[in-house]
Amino acid sequence: MAKTRPGKKDIDSYTIRGTNKVVRAGDCVLMRPSDTGKPPYVARIEKIEADNRNNVKVRVRWYYRPEESIGGRRQFHGAKELFLSDHYDVQSAHTIEGKCTVHSFKNYTKLENVAAEDYYCRFEYKAATGGFTPDRVAVYCKCEMPYNPDDLMVQCEGCKDWYHPACVGMTIEEAKKLERFVCSECSSDDDVRKSNNTFSVSPVADSKVEPKRRKR
Repeated sequence: MAKTRPGKKDIDSYTIRGTNKVVRAGDCVLMRPSDTGKPPYVARIEKIEADNRNNVKVRVRWYYRPEESIGGRRQFHGAKELFLSDHYDVQSAHTIEGKCTVHSFKNYTKLENVAAEDYYCRFEYKAATGGFTPDRVAVYCKCEMPYNPDDLMVQCEGCKDWYHPACVGMTIEEAKKLERFVCSECSSDDDVRKSNNTFSVSPVADSKVEPKRRKR
């Protein structure tokens, strides 16, 4: 006769071992990897439950780093970028090391200071197929690459597109000293209007889109 499984109950919160930090469903956490040489995994807590021996487990939805995806890390992926995957798991709550915040891409670009626990997500990722949602992303510059918030870009006063300094023959130091910038295609246009654009603004508007290349 099969044994009855120990009863489980959902609980509202869990205090991370050795800290006074409390996590609840919906919070993002850092989880200890089995390989101590790797950075902590990032996950979103879906549910917290305890058995009758008070062993606490969490159901999580994993975030993947670009290098953990089928396509690997690409030029436009930022250092703090994560993909929200469709990979769910149940883990011991004792593997939670700390809390973190996974911002929307737009909110991340507005942060004045990025802390170690700050990340961002702009794609959902299907772990089995390597597919992404959305599959269309804004692209900028001559290189037609999506925006990497780690990279400095300058905005043309004419076409309003954003450019990497290296793609328009400038160094980063030269770009930082610019008071205004007009790209080569607009430089011959007599109707270019002067503006007071600042170059610290992040190019997050979807002004140009193209299908995202499939990963192999």
